Amino acid sequence: MAFESAERIRVQGLVQGVGFRPKVWHLARECGLRGSVWNDAQGVEIHLCGEAAQIDRFCQLLLDDPPPLARIDDLKRQPTDDLPEQASFEISVSQQGEIQTGVVPDAATCQACVEDFQDPQNRRYRYPFTNCTHCGPRLTIVERIPYDRANTSMRHFPLCEACRHEYEDPADRRFHAQPNACPECGPKVWLCDAQGDVIEPTEAGEDAIQEASRRLAQGAILAIKGIGGFHLACDGTNEQAVTTLRERKRRHHKPFALMARDCEVIIRYCKLNEKEAGLLAESSAPILLLEQREDNGLPENLAPGQASLGFMLPYSPLHHLLLADWDRPLVMTSGNMIEEPQCIDNREATERLQPLADLFLLHDREIINRVDDSVVRLVDGEARLLRRARGYAPAPIPLPEGFGQAPELLALGGELKNTFCLLRQGKGILSQHIGDLENLISYQDYLKNLELYAGLYDHHPSHLVADRHPNYRSTQHARTLAEEQGLELLLVQHHHAHIASVLAENEWSLDGGEVLGIALDGSGYGDDGTIWGGEFLQADYLGFKRLGHLNPVPLPGGVQAIKQPWRNTFSQLNHYLGWQMVADQWGDLEAVKWLQQQPIEVLLRMVSGSVNSPMSSSCGRLFDGVAGLLNLCREEISYEGQAAIELETLARLGREPEDEGYRLNPVAADGVQCLQAEGLWLGLLQDLRKGVAVERIAWRFHAGLAISISELAAQLARQAELDTIALSGGVFQNKTLFELVSANLSGQGFRLLSHRQVPSNDGGLALGQAAIGAAVALS
Repeated sequence: MAFESAERIRVQGLVQGVGFRPKVWHLARECGLRGSVWNDAQGVEIHLCGEAAQIDRFCQLLLDDPPPLARIDDLKRQPTDDLPEQASFEISVSQQGEIQTGVVPDAATCQACVEDFQDPQNRRYRYPFTNCTHCGPRLTIVERIPYDRANTSMRHFPLCEACRHEYEDPADRRFHAQPNACPECGPKVWLCDAQGDVIEPTEAGEDAIQEASRRLAQGAILAIKGIGGFHLACDGTNEQAVTTLRERKRRHHKPFALMARDCEVIIRYCKLNEKEAGLLAESSAPILLLEQREDNGLPENLAPGQASLGFMLPYSPLHHLLLADWDRPLVMTSGNMIEEPQCIDNREATERLQPLADLFLLHDREIINRVDDSVVRLVDGEARLLRRARGYAPAPIPLPEGFGQAPELLALGGELKNTFCLLRQGKGILSQHIGDLENLISYQDYLKNLELYAGLYDHHPSHLVADRHPNYRSTQHARTLAEEQGLELLLVQHHHAHIASVLAENEWSLDGGEVLGIALDGSGYGDDGTIWGGEFLQADYLGFKRLGHLNPVPLPGGVQAIKQPWRNTFSQLNHYLGWQMVADQWGDLEAVKWLQQQPIEVLLRMVSGSVNSPMSSSCGRLFDGVAGLLNLCREEISYEGQAAIELETLARLGREPEDEGYRLNPVAADGVQCLQAEGLWLGLLQDLRKGVAVERIAWRFHAGLAISISELAAQLARQAELDTIALSGGVFQNKTLFELVSANLSGQGFRLLSHRQVPSNDGGLALGQAAIGAAVALS
């Protein structure tokens, strides 16, 4: 008989609430081992006894095939003389302690659960809260760690005998599935009107979901309580219903997301390749931006001025049941007024959404934490997150080599598309998308989430990191926290944080050296007091040097220039060509005639006197200026990035790969290369006079900008003896520009680093702040 040995095995990562202990139980019995497994605040502890070869086999099997939603970050084995008392292998109760484990993101309904609620013989037939350890709500229902039922909103629903048997049986896939429930003991769903009066089904034997589906088909707008918040839904093929929803929500142009029963429905409206179909079917179930088919029959007002649509598949049983009979898509947009966060509470929803929705599909399971839908786009063959929320957050992001000994710190993020980041044990825990902190309700949600995460992770930072912009609410809050708690505060330049974010995501080690970072976005507070947004930085985690940038141009009216693209059109033309020359030589063009009807004299005085006209090197504002010239949302945008998005749509229609477009010219000033756009604007005006199609002009702008950026980047990188270039900033969400720049620089032999796991926009800023803060603390 082989000699018996014993080990204690510590497993850390995403290992709670994912069926990890049952997996351990099965494998231990398969390997003929005895002992026990339990959850604690650090993760999972396993005590094993048996033949050494079988313990080795057990560990390898666990690493090779963990549960579907699990992620093992670390498995440590330690021999012990403490032999387990158990004669077999058992699952023990959870233990408390210093919290070191993570919270698993919410996961879309697994196929086994779909089969359960679709089976008329199953006790969960048509039950909209069916789940197991492989799927269902996680972050949205948890209040604290360990992730046990008593620490979630499911504590209000005592298990019936049948559910408890499943919950306590290690051989069952619902063993310790904390949201486990059935029609007898679990949450209930009902349909009501805006006054809260319950609406009974019109057909005998039907339920509230079937009645809601019938009302949707009749043109109603429905508020649905989902997993992480409310949605507003209507028939996506009903133009009048879509128009009504836009009018009520005051969301005049921003695209609506769509939900379809399956990919067979989606391919009737959009092009869908195998990789995109796979992304839709992942447990994260994101909204995926897809290219529309021509003449797909859908209302144009679903996504005005865009060639893509955002589709997702049902990710909860309620969604599956609602869409069961639909061979066309539903609009599934956030349940909120414009710029506000989603509603999550029944009373809040019936009050705030009463002017928007005709009916409310409600349930009594409390949403503890608001979590929006994630948004993904396939760019350059890779899935890239545009918004990181449900299905992804708060899965930790391991930081690169060298960061393991960094102290706990908190990075507060930016002002727009805010997320924050906790750093602990060499991992960045990036929050779900919170939104724009300019909105009071979003800021209150931000403060709530900061408190929540501090509790979930028992996080006690010694350092705070924030953006250098003095007026960001996140920065102001960081100052308050630092003063109240006596913490060190580091303020980080906005675009340096962007580059650090892409470095951290790509596992660039702490001592990996410098890269050339290209950060293109709408705005960030510059070290010289101007607004930056078109930056070429020689950077590592500890610092940066500005090697180049787009030529700064005034923003007449400050914030108004962000909202009204025509102001950028005027300012760019005036800065490069002089307004009088433009009026004299190009006054016959429609765009110039239109501009002459605006208060140009006032703007000229503002610009010449530097009155509310900050200088900006913003690439986003350059896009706005070109869009304004081409009469794309010229007067005013209704959502951030609208002008640039519509300009890209035109460019893809006018694509001519051999056309290199309008170049920007680098001019050296004080040792810094400055990209001047005089030739670009002359080229634009000349093409307009020639009657060149606006689609072709939009392409030429993208092509010329991409070549100009690539050539300057290559020049600067070679001069600095750098072989790696990092791309970040919201402008790189532009698929056309990104792919052109990427192809150009890769073709010249440079190694490119870009975003996938976190957004290139300000949603990824906090990860960069955390990495910089850690590097400074370790230096």
